[in-house]
Amino acid sequence: MIIYGSVVSPFVRKLLGYLGEKGIAFELKGVGIGDPDPGFRAASPLGKMPAMDDDGFLLADSSAIIHYLEAKYPEPALIPADPQERGRVIWWDEFGDTVFAACGGKMFFNRIVAPRFLGREGDLAAAAAAEAEELPKLLDYLESAIPASGFLVGDRLTLADLAAVSPLMNIRHCGAAADPARYPKIAAWSEAILARPSLAPWIAKEERMMAKLREQA
Repeated sequence: MIIYGSVVSPFVRKLLGYLGEKGIAFELKGVGIGDPDPGFRAASPLGKMPAMDDDGFLLADSSAIIHYLEAKYPEPALIPADPQERGRVIWWDEFGDTVFAACGGKMFFNRIVAPRFLGREGDLAAAAAAEAEELPKLLDYLESAIPASGFLVGDRLTLADLAAVSPLMNIRHCGAAADPARYPKIAAWSEAILARPSLAPWIAKEERMMAKLREQA
């Protein structure tokens, strides 16, 4: 199985954590925004990451890939069978992929991707507005929603945790990490999830990448 994407993408990060938790073997083929790689373009008609080639079966979008893999490799289940728990997991996947990633994306794209990967100036006003106006509301909600179990749904790790924690890394790369004094539950929960063996090596890799970018700035 080939996965196309970049480790700094929140959607790719979510998928990498999922694959690690499942124990599914794969090869990550790095691609960038608008990458012309023919395999990537065949798997992702819109040119968005991640994309997958599973022995000739091509699919794009992290959630679509994960639902495909969950049906193919049902154990360990990361999308619960219980109707209420499944609904909550799908909600958190949507939260992570849309509003949370969109907010973090405004900061990450304009402060890092545009100037350092695309060679053009980002919209710093849009990034500042996202950090000041959008991010606090989302963090307040997340802080209020993390249960005593330390997992968003049930008492074990699910796709919900992977989907919701992933955008936090992009926000952290922008210097806007959640203040542990204000968000103690987010701090403890995110530290635990990101330290899991399924994610920790990828997090270390992208942090090295970001450190090199800062040195070059």
